[in-house]
Amino acid sequence: MKAILCREFGTPERLEYADVEPLTPGAGQIVLSVKACAVNFPDTLIIQGKYQYQPSMPFSPGTDVAGVVKSVGAGVETLRPGARVFGLVMHGGYAEEVIMPAAAATLIPDEIDFVTAAAFQLTYGTAYHALVDRARIQPGETLLVLGAAGGVGLAAVEVGKTLGARVIAAASSPEKLAACREAGADEVIDYSVENLRERLKTLGGDTGVNVAFDPVGGSFTEPALRSMAWGGRYLVIGFTSGDIPRIPLNLPLLKVCALVGVFYGSLLAHDPALARTNQRELVAWLREGRIKPRVSATYPLRDAALALNDITARRAVGKIVLVMEG
Repeated sequence: MKAILCREFGTPERLEYADVEPLTPGAGQIVLSVKACAVNFPDTLIIQGKYQYQPSMPFSPGTDVAGVVKSVGAGVETLRPGARVFGLVMHGGYAEEVIMPAAAATLIPDEIDFVTAAAFQLTYGTAYHALVDRARIQPGETLLVLGAAGGVGLAAVEVGKTLGARVIAAASSPEKLAACREAGADEVIDYSVENLRERLKTLGGDTGVNVAFDPVGGSFTEPALRSMAWGGRYLVIGFTSGDIPRIPLNLPLLKVCALVGVFYGSLLAHDPALARTNQRELVAWLREGRIKPRVSATYPLRDAALALNDITARRAVGKIVLVMEG
């Protein structure tokens, strides 16, 4: 089978499109014939050795996979070869086959295609976990989403609107802001030309922002934090800017707001039952059309480096997905 291999840390151009041996499942596992795999920002970090989890060399990046069960290991009774499923793996998704625990696989509804399924779980799972479990957002509250045109940002806009929030979406171009509007944002901020703090003073009104969803970090964090309402919740999602900000701790004291960490992988490890409950709700929303992943581009597996460079250069609006040839 074909796979994208990382044999040494570096840029996407150092990845190898190679032939590897087919896989055999162990007990409790399945081999998935991958049809689509989402490209995520952490993929750009793991190939550089900068991610908090690092597999042994050589490895294939990629976590969000969708495809057809090829074979099952001993003890697997819930799935059979031919079943259409999606799920998350620690790594290995940039390949025509991947091994995953049978318990991590979810059946794909008949009306959902492989690309949509691959673009779904990590971003919407993160957004739902952040807004429901961690922020406990309420209808009518004001939600600020930074980096709102990325995959997880647009998911947060959609989930926030579905939960009844008033959503302010911040992004860096008219094209990206248009996508935020299409996703349901009530107000938008182009922080490439507008002053984020001043705009939030206007849009946040007298009370400010109740919940901030921040996958960006960098220079936008402090002005957003200064715009929080009393009792607000600032959700720390990630640092796609490449800069982990140093927060003056007097700000959460003075604003009487909480800094709340969000890591979906930790939820899967520590409370898989809650993660499954969340996912059932999200799949229902997907089938009802209340949420819809936006896929701005697909690439064949051999062009994984181009897809990763799109992510690094912030050219993606929504998700980018690798599709297997043939």
